[in-house]
Amino acid sequence: MVDARSRTGDRQGTTGISAVVLVLPGGTDFSYQPFRRTQGSAVRMYPFTWSLRAATVGRAVVRQVEYRVYGWNGGQASPLPYARASLDRAKADYPGADVILVGHSMGGRVAAHLAADPVVSGVLALAPWWQFADWRHIHDHARVHAIHGTADTRTYAHRTQRGITELQERGVAASYTAVPGGGHAMLDHLGQWHGDTIHFVRSLLPADAGPTRASAR
Repeated sequence: MVDARSRTGDRQGTTGISAVVLVLPGGTDFSYQPFRRTQGSAVRMYPFTWSLRAATVGRAVVRQVEYRVYGWNGGQASPLPYARASLDRAKADYPGADVILVGHSMGGRVAAHLAADPVVSGVLALAPWWQFADWRHIHDHARVHAIHGTADTRTYAHRTQRGITELQERGVAASYTAVPGGGHAMLDHLGQWHGDTIHFVRSLLPADAGPTRASAR
């Protein structure tokens, strides 16, 4: 189920790699259309993937995940098997490294489910589609940050804020940033969307890359 193309951006060797960043694109409620690299939800995340690679050279590997179909599709949760396969591949390729998840819209929902795995050290949810309290899947020791535009009419900032508040009440290190006038597609306030993403991911990496936990064993 893992598409080898998800690894084409790996340019670093294993020395010094402390984390794998999985970038999770969005989708839609119901659709069995094949997921394509050229569709808007995938293209929207390429700049995030590229900027994260540039900002973490030698310290992290950044991979953009591909699903089989475009929709969540109710109880089938269609993206999850493919996203979990990408998570398993990251753990196999870089044993001992943390995994950081960056998900937009439906990808934020996927990230919350994947973050039940304790290898996930951080979740960045960009305008997440947290439909049914999906944040409750996130384990207690992950760091979580959500960013949501106040003008988003596709997913709801108030629901994201509620999720962050509930996580904080659970004792999770969770925080929230509102983007005034920001829309769902993240085509506005580019400096904030991308800058906050880079800052969050870098904050989870050791100041000095040094040996990974795997190489230290």
